[in-house]
Amino acid sequence: MDGQATSPIEVTGLCNRFGKLKVHEDLDLSLREKEILGVVGGSGSGKSVLLRSIVGLIRPSAGEVRIFGQNLPELAERERTKLMQRLGVLFQGGALFSSLKVRENVALPLIEHAGLGRADAEALADLKLALVGLRPEAGELYPAALSGGMVKRAALARALALDPAILFLDEPTAGLDPISADGFDRLLLTLRDALGLTVLLVTHDLDTLWSTCDRVAVLANRKVLTTGPPERVAAFDDDWIQAYFNGPRGRAARHLGGMEDEKPGAD
Repeated sequence: MDGQATSPIEVTGLCNRFGKLKVHEDLDLSLREKEILGVVGGSGSGKSVLLRSIVGLIRPSAGEVRIFGQNLPELAERERTKLMQRLGVLFQGGALFSSLKVRENVALPLIEHAGLGRADAEALADLKLALVGLRPEAGELYPAALSGGMVKRAALARALALDPAILFLDEPTAGLDPISADGFDRLLLTLRDALGLTVLLVTHDLDTLWSTCDRVAVLANRKVLTTGPPERVAAFDDDWIQAYFNGPRGRAARHLGGMEDEKPGAD
């Protein structure tokens, strides 16, 4: 594990096996309080599987995932549900319910888990939509009527509905045009600073890595190969890392992200 800072999430000796396929083997990773940690790796390296293991959607074959010091599988259902409400997840593609309007999508967790009535839940949903930069009229639309950027923001509003302490984002800028992706990155930084969020971000987007992440963890050979500030990781002696971070697209993203100097406090 790296660093002495508070770790709201500790992954130790994680193993994920599906039949004969080994996705993770003795994987260790820690997430520090109020940081944005980017998880990257080649196709098939298990980035999304790692995220789903942490949030309890996949039960690991072995190892331990502790969230705020608690191991999810060991908890009784009531305590597990309470802990899960401190986590917000934005899945790939947004995963909004197509049969519900945007406002109803955001209100649903408030009704199901916070016990709010429909009117109060939808009023609070409007505040969450405003928080992510969507106008009130967007709440009346169905997901099919939204642009890609609006889908991501609506899904983010739903992830923030229960005021989570930790936010998980799975490829949040995938499929967005550069302007929408940049807007999402800036929104993420604003929300992290304003709400004190801790963020785990799975992404292929080099611009997002350079512009938002305090640290980056690289998955390879079923483990975390290296973890650190983007600048340090980009200098790591590994062929895949060098091709990814220091190829033409990587150099351009680093320059545009203004990340030539290490972020204050990152170590």
